[in-house]
Amino acid sequence: MKSVLLYSLLIVVACTTNGQVNNEIKTTFQTSREWRSTIDNRADAVMIYGVGGNPSDRSKRIPFEERVDSWRERGYITHFMTGIAWGEYQDYFTGKWDGRWHLDEGQVTQKGDTIWHGRLVPYIVPSENFLEYLKEKHIKRVIDAGIDEIFLEEPEFWARAGYSEAFKKEWQLYYGFPWRPQHESPENTWLSNKLKYELYKKALQNVFQFAKEYGKTKGLNVKCYVPTHSLINYSQWQIVSPEASLASLPEVDGYIAQVWTGTSREPNYFDGVYKERVFETAFLEYGSMQSMTAPTGRKMFFLTDPIEDRAKDWEDYRKNYQATFTAQLLYPDINSFEIMPWPERIYEGLYSVSAGSNEKTRIPRDYATQMQVMINSLNNMPVSANKVSGSTGISALVSNSLMFQRFPVHEGYDDPQLSNFYGQVLPFLKRGVPIETAHIENLSYSGTLENTKILLMTYSNMKPLEKDAHEYLKIWVQNGGIIVYSGRDNDPFQTVREWWNQDGMNYPTASSHLFETLGVGLSPTDGLHKIGKGILYIIRKDPKEYVLKNNGDNEFIDIVKGLYENNTKSGKLQFKNNFHLSRGNYELISVMEESVNDDAYEINGLFIDLFDPTLPVLNKKVIYPGNQSMLYNLRTIKNKKYPQVLATGARVSDEKFDNKVYSLIVKSPKGTANVMRILLPREPKYCQVENKTEGRSENFEYQWDKFSKTLLLKFDNNPDGIEINIYLDKSAKLFE
Repeated sequence: MKSVLLYSLLIVVACTTNGQVNNEIKTTFQTSREWRSTIDNRADAVMIYGVGGNPSDRSKRIPFEERVDSWRERGYITHFMTGIAWGEYQDYFTGKWDGRWHLDEGQVTQKGDTIWHGRLVPYIVPSENFLEYLKEKHIKRVIDAGIDEIFLEEPEFWARAGYSEAFKKEWQLYYGFPWRPQHESPENTWLSNKLKYELYKKALQNVFQFAKEYGKTKGLNVKCYVPTHSLINYSQWQIVSPEASLASLPEVDGYIAQVWTGTSREPNYFDGVYKERVFETAFLEYGSMQSMTAPTGRKMFFLTDPIEDRAKDWEDYRKNYQATFTAQLLYPDINSFEIMPWPERIYEGLYSVSAGSNEKTRIPRDYATQMQVMINSLNNMPVSANKVSGSTGISALVSNSLMFQRFPVHEGYDDPQLSNFYGQVLPFLKRGVPIETAHIENLSYSGTLENTKILLMTYSNMKPLEKDAHEYLKIWVQNGGIIVYSGRDNDPFQTVREWWNQDGMNYPTASSHLFETLGVGLSPTDGLHKIGKGILYIIRKDPKEYVLKNNGDNEFIDIVKGLYENNTKSGKLQFKNNFHLSRGNYELISVMEESVNDDAYEINGLFIDLFDPTLPVLNKKVIYPGNQSMLYNLRTIKNKKYPQVLATGARVSDEKFDNKVYSLIVKSPKGTANVMRILLPREPKYCQVENKTEGRSENFEYQWDKFSKTLLLKFDNNPDGIEINIYLDKSAKLFE
């Protein structure tokens, strides 16, 4: 049955508050704008961006406090976000703050060019003076406005920078000797990038310490977070950032993993082919961020973006959003999310309708609905003990020093598109093995290698920053762990001045210290070495050789497969072209191209397709290579006698049920369409949808599905609230 019904108007008053509510935050987003009906996505919290706004937003700006109040009045918990490496800080750079010009504190390349983020917005060398400005003019004002959670994003120092007078001054202070041009030697590059890393680590610690102390004077327990790209992306984009070192700082309460289409579409090599692999790269990026913080217990939000910074078309955005969205949900121990950045860009921006088209439009109505169904599912996304399908226990070791060797190239040694990293992980990921990453900086935490049976590692693209790492690896191997070490150890960074060749040590390479610590001498032969209960297996190839040519990974795969099946007692190493995770009521599936076969993945049961904006009920779903799926599994519902919203393009609140009438309120941005599928114990007798501001709905429709016992509702959204009453009994009163 399908009906179109018209009903009288009911005023639905939105719940408002001027105070902060310290509930657990599952969903948040960032915006530089004041509240507007077209961007009211109904997350738990909003991060108001910048005391002065966002440098890329040239519109007329409303004062910070007014922007904060506008969201609080709509019931949002308000937080603050700004850049630590760039922002609307023109009053500092042009001398309005202290009477001195500071544009010379920008990051500068070898050619003398400042690296800009916007007009009069350089990427910053974080001097003590700048940090004092940031604390005095921004952090104080934010805390005075009653905000108790601060997000300082993107601590970024470009690898190609390092030539400004400000940086030379910091060099002298840190190293105690005059600056050296990084392009002249690998050691200079290493020292330059190590300093960049330390500068932003110190900057964040400095500002966060102040924020927490100043917050106490206002009676606030201020929490501090770092929204940051993954180590993988920063290394590939040739940016230096403190990354894992922050996870052990007491001033850092958590992170946002800034992973989205823009980072994950960065091309890489596999099987000799250079191309975008969005799902696979996103899976590795989220995994890197999760493993960075898991041993430390810090809070982690995962970010996705329904579009991206670069101008593409709407279908491109949709396809890649589905890929990154699925990838993030394949980490079942993360259930806090930044659902979008810049809703003003997503809902109000103009982009091409299709590839190559000159026609531009706002977000298509069906994509907006699909996106809102996806983000509202995150409000109910549980932590799960389930694991992604596939053989587990293989990890790749990474280090912050991945960022130190990327630019410039020395002595002709190149690592194209971070292939020494991807060469270890893509051969397994592409075969359906959910490979993990482990951070060498976290080896002192007992849980870091807890689930790892085989650790893949190389020093061709990174070096250990502390010698203690090798002692931790020794203990792990002696207790039964297996290391597969790939590397020729002939890259020019092997001889940089570091701990393995300083203070009485004279090791030719970092790996020679590792090998001696493991008890196999400075230069062991290729192949297998027994160490206690464990194994060291050495392959004298750089991992990039596994992916830069066709079938380059065959030997590597055979060696690891043999060790896995014969030495770890874990059974057969399963190869497949897909990943599947059951997470609460949700089924998450990704099928890969360039894998062991081109078979489609078929799942049978009773599902709602959440990537289809019409929310169809399916008995079977077939997913083809290069695609993902998110399904609501109707057969996993525990209490089917109680009405409940299973999928919706709006935020649900105020649910009530008295065995006769099921009522609720839904809110979502103006100008978008809602679609809902609601489980009911029996077919409803009639429905009522009433709207505060837009009068009677002429486009409301509903449809009952007797097989799933679900009601499909469709109507236009309203951020002020729409009340829905579903009458299950003829004796219930239609109107109060």
